[in-house]
Amino acid sequence: MNPDQYCQEKCAASGSSFYYSFLFLPPERRRAIMALYAFCREVDDVVDECHDLSIASTKLAWWRQEIDRVAAGQPQHPVGQALQAAGQQFNLPAEQLREIVDGMEMDLQQSRYLDFKGLSLYCYRVASVVGLLAAEIFGYRDRRTQKYAHDLGMAFQLTNIIRDIGEDARRGRIYIPMDELKQFNVPATDILNGQYSDNFTALMRFQYDRAQQYYAQALAELPAVDRKNQRPGLIMATIYRTLLDEIRNENFQVLHQRIALTPVRKLWLAAKTWVRG
Repeated sequence: MNPDQYCQEKCAASGSSFYYSFLFLPPERRRAIMALYAFCREVDDVVDECHDLSIASTKLAWWRQEIDRVAAGQPQHPVGQALQAAGQQFNLPAEQLREIVDGMEMDLQQSRYLDFKGLSLYCYRVASVVGLLAAEIFGYRDRRTQKYAHDLGMAFQLTNIIRDIGEDARRGRIYIPMDELKQFNVPATDILNGQYSDNFTALMRFQYDRAQQYYAQALAELPAVDRKNQRPGLIMATIYRTLLDEIRNENFQVLHQRIALTPVRKLWLAAKTWVRG
């Protein structure tokens, strides 16, 4: 398969909500965003699927070299080749691609965060930077759209943290800041052992409220002139906020299961949001 087909397969196989927002884009923007998302999947898979830290570090170093090769016009990987083609049409700075890799590498270096300030750096690298690059691909005229893209990325990552808390705990990772665990009197061992409590529910509601604040802030920041072009981000926001509400409605029972929306529901939400504009 060619690089574009490889990226499309990578995106579709992930089952991500993001895939549904890409389907409505014109071909050249769809190819570019799928190349970016496939890149994110590749480096994320290194961290999640490679249990030897030295090998994972070596693989991430290879991807940093591949970013350099993309910039030099000599990529080796199908995703790198697709990124090079996308970069000829859209502004995809190499330094921002490297920041995404830096964010993934943080998972190899630490499994806890002392406070939200520390977690925010991680969220910025693995999500807000992706949002900024996606905004370039979707197109904008008002620079305030960059602030919208940054905050929307934060909202998405905070949603992921809530959704995946049980799955992450089984990998030995807890993304809820340690000072907030202490504030709500939730021992880390409760999360690692899948133990629910009233305190855990209160802690998760606090995380839910913060994520919703980021969504509201991001949507308020999006200039009207760029709303049409940024519809893919609005589709993602609709799907993710619906998921967040589903998690709340399930009383944050996320330690033993991964709550998700059905593909049909995601597609319906995507189509409704696209038509609404």
